[in-house]
Amino acid sequence: MKLDERKFMILQAIIDDYIMTAVPVGSRTISRKAGVGFSPATIRNEMSDLEELGYLDQPHTSAGRVPSPKAYRLYVDHLLKVNEVSREDAQRISSYLNSRAGQVEQVMQSAAQVLSDITHYTAVVAAPQLETLRIRRVQLVPISENTALMIVVTNAGIIKDAVVRVPEEMDPHHLYALSQMLTEQLDGLSMSQVRSRFADMFRDLKENRKLLAGVLDVLENRIAQRESQQMVVGGTTNLLSYPEYSDVEKARSFLSVLECKEKLYPLLRQAGSVEFSIRIGPENDLPELSECSILTATYRVGGHSTGTMGIIGPTRMNYGKVMSVLSYMGKAITDMLSEK
Repeated sequence: MKLDERKFMILQAIIDDYIMTAVPVGSRTISRKAGVGFSPATIRNEMSDLEELGYLDQPHTSAGRVPSPKAYRLYVDHLLKVNEVSREDAQRISSYLNSRAGQVEQVMQSAAQVLSDITHYTAVVAAPQLETLRIRRVQLVPISENTALMIVVTNAGIIKDAVVRVPEEMDPHHLYALSQMLTEQLDGLSMSQVRSRFADMFRDLKENRKLLAGVLDVLENRIAQRESQQMVVGGTTNLLSYPEYSDVEKARSFLSVLECKEKLYPLLRQAGSVEFSIRIGPENDLPELSECSILTATYRVGGHSTGTMGIIGPTRMNYGKVMSVLSYMGKAITDMLSEK
């Protein structure tokens, strides 16, 4: 049995109605919609066929039907129409980001907050991957006789810092000169290219090798690892307002995932190589999100797809609006980071 034009029309009407109401949809409800033009009896027959094909579920014998994950997949792949973001939402995003522009961490916080506010779902924004960012400046600032604060600035405006040990006899002028040398040597390199450049520096320099080894250790093992899973969550409790999460255990299970970056972060990174990704229900690897959909989009720094942001909501989420908002947000963040 194949889906003909009538089945497509009825299925789309059911999905659209269920997204808005969260109430199982009956044949009489669909027959009253403008443009359908079929009797309740005809619609009931078509709904039975759609249920047999796996596109509809019937929670109770006397209840209407609800779309299955298979129906939502068909919907987003073939039936969904994505309009441009509304003028109001576009102005809200731009205003929110511009008023809080600064380091990328601030931009992430702002993006997560405004995404959750506009969509009324949960938003997750992952930081740009350090291995794809480019170093712009390295500075060593003395803080005691044998320690210095190493500050690393990237092309995205991200500033990372860590404490390194320095020889006691090294004065501030020497540290300044070493900072200038590190900036000249590392400017424009990605984190993945740093080790090979340090190998050349070790070979050419007779002094300061111990300090340089400490700097390399900090870059590779403390800064990179510390930030490798940095992300911000906005609207953590938004989904609890939806009837799907009125069950306490289901709500607790969902919240536990948001608190565990080790579980959530890989879901964002798996989709980081494509502009858009949509995972519906069981397509998510985590059982706790088997009744959720996750839409992700990327934002770019210097031509690289380095950061990922996502929206987590019930499978009946408003896919069209979420995609338009994510698209606009991705471009807004990309433009902002490109100016740094």
